[in-house]
Amino acid sequence: MAFVDNDTRVVVALGGNALGDTPEEQIERVRAAAPELLNLITQGNEIIITHGNGPQVGMIQKAFTYAHQVDEKIPMLDLPECGGMSQGYIGYHLQQALGVALHKAYKRWHVASVVTQTEVDPDDPAFSNPTKPIGAFLSEEQAKAEMAAHPEQKYVEDSGRGWRRVVASPDPKKIVEAESILNLLDNDFIVICTGGGGVPVVRDYNDKGAYRGVAAVIDKDLGGELLAEDCKADVLILLTAVDHVAINFGKPDQVDLEDISVEEAERYLEEGQFGKGSMEPKVRAGIRFAKSRPGRVCIIGSLDKAGDAMAGKSGTRIHL
Repeated sequence: MAFVDNDTRVVVALGGNALGDTPEEQIERVRAAAPELLNLITQGNEIIITHGNGPQVGMIQKAFTYAHQVDEKIPMLDLPECGGMSQGYIGYHLQQALGVALHKAYKRWHVASVVTQTEVDPDDPAFSNPTKPIGAFLSEEQAKAEMAAHPEQKYVEDSGRGWRRVVASPDPKKIVEAESILNLLDNDFIVICTGGGGVPVVRDYNDKGAYRGVAAVIDKDLGGELLAEDCKADVLILLTAVDHVAINFGKPDQVDLEDISVEEAERYLEEGQFGKGSMEPKVRAGIRFAKSRPGRVCIIGSLDKAGDAMAGKSGTRIHL
C-alpha cells in the first residue's frame, strides 16, 4: 500500500496514560511530544489532536470525593463535570507545549482547545449494565449511603479493596462540536478536542432537545475514531507506548505488524491476539475507521515516532 499523501487531514489520538499520572509529568511529556506533533504539520498535514483522560479524570474525581468526606459542604463532583475539567487542563498543557515548540520553530500557527461533548443513545444497552469502575474506593457504609442519596448510581465491591462506583460505556454517536472544530481548522488552527472520548451527553426533550450530561465513560479510541469520521479526516493515528501492533506479543515468536488489511485485523481479533484493555480497542477503532470510507487508513504507533509513522517508516497501518 502506498504511503499517505501530503495535504491530508489527520486526527492524532494521544493515550491518557502516555501523559503521565501528575500535572508535572504531563507537562514534561507533552513538551517532549510537541515537536513530533509539529513534524506532522511540516509534512504538509492538517491535524486535530485528541487525547485520553483516564488518570486525570480519576484524579479530579478522587480529590472531590476525599474533600467531601472531610467537609460535607464541598460537593461531590459528577463524572461529566470531571470530564470537562480534565479536557480543560490537559488542553491547556498541550496548548502551552505546542506554543513552546512553535516559537522554537519560528511558526505562527494558532492552537485552540475545544471542550467537546459526544452524543450517545440513552437507550444504549450499556446503561442497563454499567461495568466501568471510576473514582475512589469507599467503605460499604459509604457506598450504601451514596446509593441511598443518589439512587441512579451503582457501587460494587471490588476484589476486597472496597466499594467503587461503576458507570456505562456507551457507543459514541456524534461529535457535537464538529462544526466548531472544522471552522477552526479552516482558519489555520491546530485543534485539541474530544478529550477522553468527549463528555457523554444525551438529548433532553423535556428541555427542547438540548443536551444534558450523563455519567458514563466513552472509549477514547472509539471517540477519536468518531471524531475522525465526523471531521472528514483521511487518517487516524492512535499513538501509544509501542512502535507496532504485534501478534504473539511478549512471546519468542512475536511478530510486529507493519501493514495489514481490515480482514487480517479482524482475524487476529477473533484469535484473541490483542490485549483487551490496551491494544484491542485501538485495533477495533482502526477497523471501524478504515471501513467507514474507501481510502481511509488508521496508523497505530508510538508517540515519539509520530512523524515516522505518518511517513510510513514506523507503526502499523490498517486499511481495506
